[in-house]
Amino acid sequence: MSTQFQGVIPPVITPRHADGSLDTASLKNVTKHLIDGGVSGLFVLGSSGEVPYLTNDEREVVVSTIADANAGAVPLIVGANEQTTHRVIEEARKVVDLGADAIVVTSMYYAIGNAAETETHFRSIHAAIEKPIFAYDVPVRTHFKLPTDLLVRLGRDGVIAGVKDSSGDDVSFRQLLLAAKDVPNFDIFTGHEVVVDGALLGGAQGVVPGLGNVDPAGYRRLFDAAQAGDWALAAREQDRLADVFEIVYTPNGRVSGGAAGLGAFKTALQVMGVIESNTMSSPMLSLNESETAAIREILERNGLV
Repeated sequence: MSTQFQGVIPPVITPRHADGSLDTASLKNVTKHLIDGGVSGLFVLGSSGEVPYLTNDEREVVVSTIADANAGAVPLIVGANEQTTHRVIEEARKVVDLGADAIVVTSMYYAIGNAAETETHFRSIHAAIEKPIFAYDVPVRTHFKLPTDLLVRLGRDGVIAGVKDSSGDDVSFRQLLLAAKDVPNFDIFTGHEVVVDGALLGGAQGVVPGLGNVDPAGYRRLFDAAQAGDWALAAREQDRLADVFEIVYTPNGRVSGGAAGLGAFKTALQVMGVIESNTMSSPMLSLNESETAAIREILERNGLV
């Protein structure tokens, strides 16, 4: 039933110089790399963009830099990441002014809410913002799993345009796909990099893969194969991407879980010559030389360097 958004929409990473300052030249390179790879849109200020670590000024620079580099080539779907309703509305208005074509909103966090308050949260944002709103289901960060019945109800009422699911709960994801089959203009994306073929077979409209920063063309080939009904080809491409995803397991345990995954994406892009440095936002640690060497080996066997 999709009529608005579909395909491959990677959550864009945020490059930094070795001194920790934003690297806008590398950010433009990443944007070009993604567009050249055939992406359908760009998800800006998401978890892979290290959004909790960005200052307000840095957020604005990131959105405006990507908007300038994108030059209208694909839709910009931008995170309005704040703890509570009015703060989200304030952030959403800022990113809309900077060029967002749609916004992405989580449930409240730090504040302790329930399903009823979460429904009011989304309805209030919809009333205040004249852009499509995607619900971002990411309980690892919000500590609240968005209920399927709530998401479907908000979709039927036109409050949200769809869902970006990063719950890691493949059962509830399939239940959402089934429950929303007849909801028009309601687009469901998986954020799960290694089961995209299964998600598309189940009826998802697309994928928001952090690994798509590294290999956007691979995800585009997977999506195109699925669209053509060539599920054997889709599975082969997914298997290859699953091997590329092994880069996130190369860190040796000295960095946090968040720094491991995002650090692997950044390090891969540095090895590929897309960005200057793999520096993480403070206080996260960056990956070291031995971890970089392991990532290079994985990229080489998959033809990415």
